[in-house]
Amino acid sequence: MRRIVCALLVFCLAAPAMAIDYHANPDDYRHLLRRLQPGDRLLLAPGDYLQGLPLHHLSGRAGQPIVIESGNPTARPRFIARPRVNTVSLVDVRYVSVRDLELDGQNQPVDAVKAEGHSRFADFITLERLYIHDYAASQQNVGISTKCPAFGWVVKDNRIERVGTGMYFGDADGSDAFVSGVIESNRISHTLGYSLQIKHQKIRAAEYADRHDTVIRYNVFSKQGAPAGAQPRPNVLLGHLPLTGVGSADRYLVYGNLFWHNLGEALLQAEGRVAVYDNLFVNRSGDAIHIQPHNDVPRDMAIFSNTVLASGEGIRVRRAGNAAYRQHVIGNVVAAAIPFQGGEAAHNLALAYRADCLSNSLSGLNPCLLAGHPSPRRLPDALVRELAVYPDWQSAGLPDGNPTPGARLPAALVRTVGAAP
Repeated sequence: MRRIVCALLVFCLAAPAMAIDYHANPDDYRHLLRRLQPGDRLLLAPGDYLQGLPLHHLSGRAGQPIVIESGNPTARPRFIARPRVNTVSLVDVRYVSVRDLELDGQNQPVDAVKAEGHSRFADFITLERLYIHDYAASQQNVGISTKCPAFGWVVKDNRIERVGTGMYFGDADGSDAFVSGVIESNRISHTLGYSLQIKHQKIRAAEYADRHDTVIRYNVFSKQGAPAGAQPRPNVLLGHLPLTGVGSADRYLVYGNLFWHNLGEALLQAEGRVAVYDNLFVNRSGDAIHIQPHNDVPRDMAIFSNTVLASGEGIRVRRAGNAAYRQHVIGNVVAAAIPFQGGEAAHNLALAYRADCLSNSLSGLNPCLLAGHPSPRRLPDALVRELAVYPDWQSAGLPDGNPTPGARLPAALVRTVGAAP
């Protein structure tokens, strides 16, 4: 009998605690935050929440995240910003998911979601289906921001509008690296500054010794109709990854996105190691892609299978001195005043700017640009094999042979464009 009791005791001590669903309302949710353990969910009732969401010193586990979400996804709880306090504040957290909330900034000079600068880490954070709006007191007020080391974030299906900056990852001095993120199917519009900026990285902790690419896919980055006081910033700016040592082999993979209009800057500016493919770039007021030095220089890059319609420059690659890096510009369809400048170009189609194509649907953009021109040749077999190593490139599963120049229109991007807030 004693052996049976001891065995049961050992089993109970070794078994993981049962996950608990806590149901909360605006009056008691902060008290319940302190109880959350791996696998627990905090299910928030509809209503206005006036005391923010401080997620401090919470740790889930892989496969057992702590989840804070709406108890009814069709009726999002609304968190209303307060002065001098970021609405969702992250400090020393791992494996935490936040879903289906509305964050209403009411133009307070704060951020909507911030991994705070005094935090030691914020790892494996998932932000999903958030509606973030009216954090536009200045360009410095951000929808989603990290100011501490951040690893393994998933930022997906969020709508961010009327903010100073949509997303800002990393710190201005190149510290606090944002590593191995997935930024997917977000719609960012009406920003004063950037839709997305990922800062350059000087060093990387030794624990991240493997290669960790950051993926940016199926998003809409729009500065059309930016509010009064908007700053001349690119829609997206990507700084370099570590120049040597840990992280120096990492890349940004930017594919399947829509970059939509900018009155004063290019739609995309990048340096470092970046692959840009299968994107649509449309700018009636200026340039599309600038590959150029910023805090370092453009390193090895691949810019291929994009469709560009821009009244200014299409794809411009500006190298720095005698840097021994290569920037390949391959298989793009570019209709612009100046379609191509620089880079190692091949199998591209350079066309005149076509303002009449601006009114076409996204699916009709390529046919409009190509109207009146011979059908473009398919890309050669050797090149297709080389490019097929990039995730989700359009060659996968084509029934009718190799792809032609230009971008496809992925179904995931169509859903992002058509999604309601």
